[in-house]
Amino acid sequence: MFVSGQGSISPDGGLVGEGDIEAQATRVFENLRTVLERSGCGLDAVVKLTIYLTDITTLRDVMRIKEGFLPGPHPAATAIGVAGLALPGMMIEVEAVAAL
Repeated sequence: MFVSGQGSISPDGGLVGEGDIEAQATRVFENLRTVLERSGCGLDAVVKLTIYLTDITTLRDVMRIKEGFLPGPHPAATAIGVAGLALPGMMIEVEAVAAL
């Protein structure tokens, strides 16, 4: 299953954690978990992540947050620094591929 980019968006559509990469990364992985669970699987099905960051120096923080949601074995992952994302203030977006 291909999961389109998940941002730090709350269920009501608002940006979560403006200026706070840890809050944004947490919301992103919570959103990813929700999408996967609604499709009948979980985060353990993830085989590939693509992580887009507006500040690539925050990668270490993001990876620490990711570890709490995907403790292992680790899926293949690519991190890409970008100039901007879909919403002003959004610092992270994550795409995933899961094996059902």
